[in-house]
Formats: sequence, structure tokens, C-alpha cells
Amino acid sequence: MSNRLRAWLLATPAILLVFIFLGLPVLATFATTFGDPKGPFSTYAAFFNSRFRMTVLWRTMEVALITTIISVAIGFCTAWVVARMPGRIKSLLIIAAVFPLLTGVVVRSFAWLVILGKNGILNNFLLGIGAIAEPLSMLYTQGSVIVAMVYLFVPLMILTLVGVLEGIPQDMTDAAASLGATPAATFRQVVLPMAVPGLIVGAVLVFTGSFTSYATPQLLGGERQMMMGTFLYQRAMVTFDWVGASTIAAVMVVVTLTTVLVMSKAARKLNPMAG
Repeated sequence: MSNRLRAWLLATPAILLVFIFLGLPVLATFATTFGDPKGPFSTYAAFFNSRFRMTVLWRTMEVALITTIISVAIGFCTAWVVARMPGRIKSLLIIAAVFPLLTGVVVRSFAWLVILGKNGILNNFLLGIGAIAEPLSMLYTQGSVIVAMVYLFVPLMILTLVGVLEGIPQDMTDAAASLGATPAATFRQVVLPMAVPGLIVGAVLVFTGSFTSYATPQLLGGERQMMMGTFLYQRAMVTFDWVGASTIAAVMVVVTLTTVLVMSKAARKLNPMAG
């Protein structure tokens, strides 16, 4: 028996489980959207011809993109510092990064209600130091959703990047510096290209997680800042429009898969170790 056949036989149970519990429900969801008597694509035409639905879609993509950019920037800087620390300090910093992940998403999102509310910690602090004359309305805005999303996903970005940055030998950056490269040139020509795989994986995780998030937009955005996750819940559980909800779910699946494929292709092109 060849190694390839043995590998396929070992992977078959897992593949079947994924197909039964993930593939079939997704296919059933897609199939529901094509059963409209007006035509197989009428539900998608109604979605993309609706100004409100397109506004929700673009808002969700905008929030996910901004969250990803900020999370990548903060996560990369933090992971670089952590990766260059001695063993014991590095372990403590990684534990500190992982600790927020031990708390549920709802709890972490709800904490921002306490921080950003009109009677919250931030407003009370600003009032106390005389920076503002009356409480600011920070909740139920796009900014509050982005802040909470970044808080949720930065630890994930740090964990993704630490291992990659640890794999970059210190000798390479030292050699670049000894050859006259500035810190900016060393980062651009040595560190960044070798960190591309981790950056791509982390960006995909953050973007897809932000794009499909429900609890955070619901708690901090509400109806005024509705996103695709909250819109899907409303259609399925409030108006019981299962076809409309399936259409929204199908659009979300297509967007996330497209993002993964584009990012994977970009990783292959930018990664100097690929191929």
C-alpha cells in the first residue's frame, strides 16, 4: 500500500465528518436560496438591489477591514517585542496575551458597555479631569464596534505572529545591519517578507472573524450599526424569513471564501520561501 493511499485512508473519517456536519448544511443553505418561484437567482437580485442590504454589507466589510488593519499593526509590533524577549519574560507576556481569550466573547464585549457608556468609566474619567463638559455618546457607533473588535482579535493576531517572528534568526537582522542597512530597510527587506505567512494567516482569521461576528455588533452597534451577523439573526429569528436569511448566509460564505483564496494567493506571491 502506497503512502498516499494510506494517508487518504487515515483522513477519510475526518473528511466524512466535515462533509456531513459542515458541507451538507452549507449546501442545503445554498440550495434554499435557488428555490424561489420567481427564478433561481431572484433572492440574490433582491439582496444586491436593496440599498439597505448593500449598506449593511459594505459597513460589515469596512468594519472588518479596519479591524484587520489595526489588529495587524498592533499585533505585529507586540509580537515582535514578545519574540525578542528572554524565555521567562516571553512566557509571561504570552500568558498575558492569551488571558483575554479565556473569557467569553459576550463578557468581553459587555465590558465595553461599562467602559464606553454615558455613565461609563471613560466618560467619568474625562468629566473628572475636565476634558469634556457633558458625557459623550460613544456607544452604538461604528467606532465602538471597531474598538471592541480590535480588543477581541489582537490576542489572536499576537499568538499567530509570535511563532513566525521567533523563527527569524537574529543573525539575519544583525547581518543586514552590519552591511549598512537601516532599521527600516532591514524590516522591509528581511523581517517583513519572512513574516508574510503569519501576517496572511492572522489577517484572514481576523477579517473572517470580524465579518461574521454577531455578539459584539449586537451589543455595541445595535440597530443603528447593523452588520451581516446581526442582520442574519434578525431575518432568521425575528421575521422568520428563512430564505432571506439563507441568502445572507450564502453571501457571507462567498465573501469569506473569496477572502481566504485571495489572501492565500497573495501569500504565495509575497512569501520568499514559497516554491
